[in-house]
Amino acid sequence: MKAVGYYDAGEVDREEALLDLELPRPNAVGHDLLVQVQAVSVNPVDTKIRAMRPPPDGEAAVLGWDAVGTVVALGDQVTGFEVGEQVWYAGAIDRPGTNAEYHLVDARIVGHAPKTASLAEAAALPLTTLTAWEMLFDRLRVDTPVPGAAPAVLIIGGAGGVGSIAIQLLRAKTDLTIIATASRPETQAWVQELGAHHVIDHRAPLDQQVADLGIGAPGFVFSTTHSDHYVEQVAELIAPQGRFGLIDDPQSFNILPLKHKAVSLHWEFMYTRSLFGTADIAEQGKILNETAALVDAYKIKSTVTDSFGVINAANLLDAHRLIESGTAKGKLVLEGF
Repeated sequence: MKAVGYYDAGEVDREEALLDLELPRPNAVGHDLLVQVQAVSVNPVDTKIRAMRPPPDGEAAVLGWDAVGTVVALGDQVTGFEVGEQVWYAGAIDRPGTNAEYHLVDARIVGHAPKTASLAEAAALPLTTLTAWEMLFDRLRVDTPVPGAAPAVLIIGGAGGVGSIAIQLLRAKTDLTIIATASRPETQAWVQELGAHHVIDHRAPLDQQVADLGIGAPGFVFSTTHSDHYVEQVAELIAPQGRFGLIDDPQSFNILPLKHKAVSLHWEFMYTRSLFGTADIAEQGKILNETAALVDAYKIKSTVTDSFGVINAANLLDAHRLIESGTAKGKLVLEGF
């Protein structure tokens, strides 16, 4: 089968950074589905792993943690799926990725794809949706109010892939006021289009901008990027006993400013359930099915913004470069082989 991978980790601008490969087609056993991949999207995690995680000697690492495709075989422990069904999922970080013609994935973290979305539109959503959903509803518990706080959520980095879907989930499933940060005219327009009630600039002090809105101190802050830079500002603007969540990887992170308001800190890692085989691993399949229903009810729209053509090494490298530039908006997708 065709696949895209690498043998040596490193920078994107190397001839061997990503390669077109021929690999054996895998077989489905146990809880696994074998899926014929039709479209994928590219996420920051792809670029980080390509740069820093070498595969075992002599083996190729295949990236990709978003896919939509057709089920072609079932393991003997799979329930709820049939051959020929179209599915979507984000996969597991400790298994080969979706940049391959055929891909194995645990059926418990797979959902039935939305019926009204194109392949590209569907491929853009699983990883970011799972990340945003788990942060908002499992970690921050935004449906449980913070006493005395403004019923509001600040999303730092609202125009990125995760921020873009978080805004929509909040509009679809809550009555909370959404404050999103964006710095460029096109990204500010993007988050407003997605449903943010207020847009502020993360290049300027956040605490003063939130205060100037006149809505009070928000009970929740969701930081998707540069969390170490914003922690002192968050400590100022968040309500006492508020909840602060982050998904990025700061090299150091000083939580002391959060103490005087008894702010709770919440990490989200979308791969935790699959990596540790948690007792509630099947929640991810349920989240994707509920999201598909929201898409089909036109309450959630895809965050795809750019298509990079077919799935091959050259096109994936172009997508990696754009993500590493820090200027990507929404999600980047590729279709077919």
